[in-house]
Amino acid sequence: MKLAILGGGGFRVPLVYEAVATAATGLTVDEIALHDVDPGRLGTISAVIEGLGERLLAEGRASSLPRVRSTTALREAVTGADFVFSAVRVGGAEARTVDERVALGLGLLGQETIGPGGLAYALRTLPVALEIAAAVAELAPRAWVINFTNPAGIVTEAMRGVLGDRVVGICDTPIGLVRRVGRLLGVDLVAGERGAEVDYVGLNHLGWLRSVRIDGVERLPGLLADDAALEQIEEARLIGKDWVRADGALPNEYLFYYLHTTAAIERITGAATTRGEFLAKQQGDFYLAAGTAGASADGCCTSPLDLWRSTLHEREATYMAESRDEERREEDIAGGGYQEVALRLMTAIATGREERMILDVGNAPAGGETPPAGRIVPELPSDAVIEVLCRVDGAGVHPLPVAPVELGRLGLMSSLRASERAILEAARTGSREAAWQGFSTHPLVSSPELGRALLEGYTAGHPRIAALLGAG
Repeated sequence: MKLAILGGGGFRVPLVYEAVATAATGLTVDEIALHDVDPGRLGTISAVIEGLGERLLAEGRASSLPRVRSTTALREAVTGADFVFSAVRVGGAEARTVDERVALGLGLLGQETIGPGGLAYALRTLPVALEIAAAVAELAPRAWVINFTNPAGIVTEAMRGVLGDRVVGICDTPIGLVRRVGRLLGVDLVAGERGAEVDYVGLNHLGWLRSVRIDGVERLPGLLADDAALEQIEEARLIGKDWVRADGALPNEYLFYYLHTTAAIERITGAATTRGEFLAKQQGDFYLAAGTAGASADGCCTSPLDLWRSTLHEREATYMAESRDEERREEDIAGGGYQEVALRLMTAIATGREERMILDVGNAPAGGETPPAGRIVPELPSDAVIEVLCRVDGAGVHPLPVAPVELGRLGLMSSLRASERAILEAARTGSREAAWQGFSTHPLVSSPELGRALLEGYTAGHPRIAALLGAG
């Protein structure tokens, strides 16, 4: 079995390799193709993976290792692949800083996936995602594409237009929320222990856990009423216990940026650096140091693997730091991440061993317009990508029904998806008008004047966007 990892020079790729090499889910992968457009980063991560593989063997955590080869040629990487993990970051962390600073300069939220920064990220990423989809369609037509690339919802939607239902988006934040709730209730909600039923619905980074039933009994209201329990749920601490009680649901942690926008902007602007600037420096330092790793002046040896591990915890502990008054708790960092979600998804499809997972999938099967009654969320288009609980097996991914979506949630979902679809049109056609419309109608912008200023700022700051929209 061949797995292609696109964005193979990315910092978190060794986490994927470790999960695959240790056969964490019982699935054996024979070959991993790492692809990245940056040969230096690719070489560094390859060195980390080589050291990690040796350590896994020495510790007895792996009995054999998959073959790993690196390439800067996309076509070589995907040819004959059974699964493709897409985790590309077009422009790197440096481009992310432009996304953040242009928005902040206009008094708007500057964040990677939420608000105008997320739209700018999408606009420069979507052409690359469509190129990847076309290559997979030609060279690995039976492959499943598991998309980690942000903004995951709109990128997955674009790729589905080429590859249909064989593209699935993943995110670890919904499953993290469900696991926290399950720990409190003493039940593995993901596995469906004791007949557990979970109702989670939304878009990527905009979703809500609305119901948790165990042995046929609804447990969420009791949880929301319990202060001590809510203190153990990261999302409730971030967004506010009183609000989640009033709302009657536990939100994805990214709702912080919609519900506390002003506070988020103030915290970001009050910090010495934005998150993108922090990561650009942190990762830049890591790749530089790892590329010259060896004996230090005091005779101590530091390997690329050791440097990577020492950098990883700081990165994870400071995730969404602008939303917290404290460093992330260890229990909120532990417990797997997107690599585990991806591997479980891959294993279920490859082996037929059923899993239940929250995934980004089409509102209806690809291949044509489905009447509202046949859609998961009837009010949204058939080809919209939504985030819901799914059953996965050897026949594919099967979204499970959800209860009707409340008007307020539906309105926010519709507004965001309309904005993102205008950006997708701009990426496909090069239309400045569509891009302007997308920026202007985002629910955290809602202004043609600010939308135009954003468009001008991102065109000036991103050569890729300038070239796409004919301004280069």
